[in-house]
Amino acid sequence: MSFIVKNTTILSPLDLIAPHSCRGCGRLGEVLCDCCKNHIISAHARLDQNLAPSPNDLPPMFYINERSNLLATLIHDYKYQSVRALGPKFAEILSEILPQNLPKNAVLVPLPTSTKHIRERGFDHTLSIAKRLAKMRNLKLEKLLLRAKNTVQVGTDKKTRESQASSAYLVNPKITIDPQTTYVLFDDVLTTGASMRAALKKLRENGAQNFIIVLLAVNRLN
Repeated sequence: MSFIVKNTTILSPLDLIAPHSCRGCGRLGEVLCDCCKNHIISAHARLDQNLAPSPNDLPPMFYINERSNLLATLIHDYKYQSVRALGPKFAEILSEILPQNLPKNAVLVPLPTSTKHIRERGFDHTLSIAKRLAKMRNLKLEKLLLRAKNTVQVGTDKKTRESQASSAYLVNPKITIDPQTTYVLFDDVLTTGASMRAALKKLRENGAQNFIIVLLAVNRLN
């Protein structure tokens, strides 16, 4: 059953000249209309976790869905076409799917984007979503991880990803790690898991013990 939600958003002059159209249904007004956003959330609720199981060596993971169909298009347009209006929409969806009873001491930690990609895209796509999500869920956000090397993972094989990721991160020396804190690590897509494992290893080496992983999507993990 489909339904239409009345859009009461006040459009800016730029929106009137060149309005967004929904990436899902083509409807003018928003980059992702409420109907299509709710459809994505409903699809998440029906998700069979066996389609894209969480690896046993990783902490609990929360993600919207597999990277396919509309979700894959949204992620591509956000990252590579600089459709920044999708950032708040991703944050809204993540806020809906995350458990309401997150630990009170939870700290949101975005995995850092390489400076090369930030220059190419004109913004830090991961940090942008993380800031919005932290505000929506009243979470503290810390840039606990820093980039040690600006290697590019896109398009590389699993062995190369693992080799590059092993030395990709540093812990921010200006921030003290609390073993009692639950660190909510946020990244866009989990492909082989190499970057996430490297981040976890670095944080554990510095005293962190409790983790949750949050993602936009996962690739099929066969």
